[in-house]
Amino acid sequence: MDLINADMEQRVVIDTHAMPWTFSPQPGVERKVLESLDADTERVTTIVRFAPDSYFPAHTHGGGEELIVLEGVFSDASGNYPAGSYVRNPPGSTHQPFTREGCTIMVKLWQFSEEDQAQVRIDTRSAPWHPGLVEGLSVMPLHKHDGVNTALVKWEPNTRFNPHVHPGGEEILVQEGKFRDELGEYPEGTWLRNPRWSQHTPFTGPEGALIYVRVGHIGARLIGQN
Repeated sequence: MDLINADMEQRVVIDTHAMPWTFSPQPGVERKVLESLDADTERVTTIVRFAPDSYFPAHTHGGGEELIVLEGVFSDASGNYPAGSYVRNPPGSTHQPFTREGCTIMVKLWQFSEEDQAQVRIDTRSAPWHPGLVEGLSVMPLHKHDGVNTALVKWEPNTRFNPHVHPGGEEILVQEGKFRDELGEYPEGTWLRNPRWSQHTPFTGPEGALIYVRVGHIGARLIGQN
């Protein structure tokens, strides 16, 4: 796979809805590549769409797999994961994913540290929310390891956060509503990657927002890196 958005010091903003679907090696499975960081290991972040009654052959994730189900129901031998499910399969894990009704997921491959061996299954439709640092903000922690933090963040309408800096970078997928900062507006389906030491003052308008957010990962030591 060609390198795509591989310069982690560059800011990236993508309207994933405007991207065309491209074929994968497996019939019934299509994808949109947001970033491809290593051609050898296929260290990638992609949106993947499975047609109804499609599957992917059994395979091993040498560098781990993280995914969040955006639509439909994703399945493998360990269970069925409806929209809102957050799944982490550690390095060395094997599965054969499939779907009955079809599904769309965001998936990240080869973006684990070698020591991160936790298997995670969270149904975000029922997991608890915690108060954020400002009124109108709620946080659902999903995973934390060695300075890399992943969470869902729910913004009530017209919420404003404090100006802040991301020393280890930031990645966001807007799942609902519209997220904003002084650099622009990001409706549902927008994927952003802000580099190390980037700073902004995020806020929402009347729509509010729900975002997947990952911080601290840029520059982190990942399995498979020399």
